[in-house]
Amino acid sequence: MNVWLQITDTAGAVLVFLGAAICLLGVVGMIKLPDVLSRSHAATKPQTLGLLLVLAGVALRLRSGMDLATLALIGFFQLMTGPVAAHLVARSAYRTGQIERGELLFDDLDAQLTEPGADPGGGQESGGGSERGQGS
Repeated sequence: MNVWLQITDTAGAVLVFLGAAICLLGVVGMIKLPDVLSRSHAATKPQTLGLLLVLAGVALRLRSGMDLATLALIGFFQLMTGPVAAHLVARSAYRTGQIERGELLFDDLDAQLTEPGADPGGGQESGGGSERGQGS
C-alpha cells in the first residue's frame, strides 16, 4: 500500500474520531446545561464542528469526486440550517416564557415584541409577547 494512502487514511480516522468526540461533548452539554439557550448553544456549535470534522475525515478516506461533492453539500446545508434552527428554537422559547429574562445580558426581542404596532412574526403569538414584556 502506498505510504500517502496510509497517511490520509490515518488522518481521516483521526478526524472522524475527533469529530465524534466533539459531537459527544455537545450531547453532554445538551443534557447537563440548565436552560434552553445554553442547550441550544451546545446543540449547534459543537455538533456543526463535529460534523464538519467527520465529513473531512470521510472525505480523506473516500477520495472520489461524487463522494466529495456529496460531503460538501452535507456540510453546506449543515452550516445553513444549524444556526437557523437554533435561532428559531431560542425565539420560540423566548415567546413561550421558558427563558429567565433577568439573566439575559441583552434583550433585543423585548423591544420588538412590546413596540406598539410591531408585527413580531405575524399572527397569534404577538399578544402573548406584549403581555410578558409588561410583567418584567
